[in-house]
Amino acid sequence: RLLGERKNVAVVCYSYGLATYLERSLMVGSRGKRPRFVGTFEDLGRRWGITDFGGRDDSDFWEVELPRQMAEKATQLTPEQKFDAIIVDEAQDFADDWWLPLLGALRDEESSGLYAYSDERQRVFARFGRPPVQLVPLVLDHNLRNTRQIAETFVPLAPTGMEIRGEDGPEVTFVACSSEDALGVADDQVEVLFDEGWSAADIALITLGQRHPVQTERQETLGQKDYWKQFWESDDIFYGHVLGFKGMERRAVVLCVNESGRRDRAAERLYVGLSRATDRLIVVGDPDVIRHMGGDDVCQRLGTARSATTIA
Repeated sequence: RLLGERKNVAVVCYSYGLATYLERSLMVGSRGKRPRFVGTFEDLGRRWGITDFGGRDDSDFWEVELPRQMAEKATQLTPEQKFDAIIVDEAQDFADDWWLPLLGALRDEESSGLYAYSDERQRVFARFGRPPVQLVPLVLDHNLRNTRQIAETFVPLAPTGMEIRGEDGPEVTFVACSSEDALGVADDQVEVLFDEGWSAADIALITLGQRHPVQTERQETLGQKDYWKQFWESDDIFYGHVLGFKGMERRAVVLCVNESGRRDRAAERLYVGLSRATDRLIVVGDPDVIRHMGGDDVCQRLGTARSATTIA
């Protein structure tokens, strides 16, 4: 609707993967009907002329120094360079100081709009940023992405009052094994999906702990942008991590719980992981770890107590 009103719109998110999805979905059609900007918070900084970025583990740079530089850049924007509306997707990933340059990039304090879409139960990063302005909350409580069988597994982890509206699909499979063996067992379950008739392009193997060796190799060889380009353009299995796969989906997912479950925000990670498959979900891991992460109710819904598939 905003684009139809010829507004200058920016769509901003945190993760590379979601940014590629938004770009491919929104940057189509005539120039006048596209957003002015679609990308990550980092991409917006690059657009404004910032070229020197800290390392990925330098939280002080990303959460303090970069937004400080961007807030300064925002004061130098001309009215034509500013936005009538800024839409933030997965807003729970944003740090406090990230909101200041966004507000500074709005063309008019009264008529410009800031729209933030978030799911507090998917706050997988230890950031608790809130926009320093009052927003009108609108609750989106219908689950349409997942089959009913998949959605039922994460109901205890989801926001209260979530209404499941997906279609029926295959039962969720749980394969019990140790956390140490989970990667190898997950690889075996990919073969199970092939036997069921799924194509490689339908499948993602997502880890909760250490990255799969294939993901590590691809990211180091291709770099982040080409790694995510493969998600859309390759006919191969996609190997990813729950932190980078937020907002993304594949028809069939093998979720590899290859961790102890004792890290901060473990329940949020499990919720994100369980909700990435649209049609077919296989969960691999230690039942006790999953119980520690998600509670008894999640374990019962996954069927860990009655699982007939156990890998010693």
